[in-house]
Amino acid sequence: MEQRVSLITLSVADLARAKAFYAALGWRDVSEHAGIVAFNLLGQALGLYPRDELARDMGVPVETLGHGGMTLAHNLREKDEVDGLAQRMIDAGATVLKPPHEVFWGGYIAYLADPDGHVWELAWNPMAPPHADGAFQWEAAPEA
Repeated sequence: MEQRVSLITLSVADLARAKAFYAALGWRDVSEHAGIVAFNLLGQALGLYPRDELARDMGVPVETLGHGGMTLAHNLREKDEVDGLAQRMIDAGATVLKPPHEVFWGGYIAYLADPDGHVWELAWNPMAPPHADGAFQWEAAPEA
């Protein structure tokens, strides 16, 4: 199996609200099918799908989907970009879980939740900055 995640699908209570949140961040919906929203990322995609439809597709009660303990991380090139993006997310309807702050390993991060409770970590990591094309790899030297 190749080390790859092709599509991350977030279950949402209100598809229009979720789409509006990500659109307010500047993301462009590339889906052409009613009932799902998709955003192309670097080498993968992020999908938004109604929670009840996802449960139906899986053949499980909607209550079993719950909220898992995970974060979606967005790494930034500069420390001050964390503050700016955090504010943009708040303006779009995000909830602050932990405001931007210095962390023990030398970085600067914030935790926010989108309107459906999906947790985003905004991070500036001086040891692993995004490559020129925006791609990120754990502790990989940026490409020239």
